[in-house]
Amino acid sequence: MTLPFFVYGTLRPGEANHDLFLRGRTRSEEPGRLADAVLYDGPGYPYAVEEPGGGVVGGELVTALPEAYEGLLAELDRLEEYVPGDPRSLYVRVERKVVRDADGVAVPAWVYLAAPAVAVRLRARGRAIAGGDWRARV
Repeated sequence: MTLPFFVYGTLRPGEANHDLFLRGRTRSEEPGRLADAVLYDGPGYPYAVEEPGGGVVGGELVTALPEAYEGLLAELDRLEEYVPGDPRSLYVRVERKVVRDADGVAVPAWVYLAAPAVAVRLRARGRAIAGGDWRARV
């Protein structure tokens, strides 16, 4: 299944990993929002945690070039330390609806969310990023 990626931290344009992973490999990058989530500050990168009614996380919907998709998917899984079924993963890659800012349409996208064990720790003692925007963190 080929889906766009919703990026909300270091993969956003102008952030540290954007050029390393995405430059020249995308067809489009457009602002979007993930509802029912809280953004937490991590060690140099953020975590999105699902929270019904919790807020909105801002980021970009990134559509990969068709010829780059499979390689990019594998590289992003490695970057996010996501291994399907491995409880030691930092993130899980899940399909969620993300609203495009330009037209308000909700589209399915891959989103890397904090893995369950990480989410429990963040909810207990993490620092939420007000407004859900990694770029606006203090």
